Amino acid sequence: MNSLPVRVMVQDAWDQVSLDLSPAATVSELKQRALALTHQGGKALDDYLVKFRGAEVLDERRSLAESGVVPNAALIVMPRHRRPVR
Repeated sequence: MNSLPVRVMVQDAWDQVSLDLSPAATVSELKQRALALTHQGGKALDDYLVKFRGAEVLDERRSLAESGVVPNAALIVMPRHRRPVR
């Protein structure tokens, strides 16, 4: 089975995780695993978005391969809405 190594920065945790996923894994699965590994897993997945090459991945049901993710790619998981600064 092929594996696709990727790096994911989780902005809320300000931490980067390395994942080794199948190219058939969905973007949503990547987001869920990255949030769980950075202890952000208790929050709703819909509250976060995934960015790849500077743009939001709009259809998280697509596989990583379908989304154009290549080996050793860098992705960002970040809150969907900005938080007010106090």
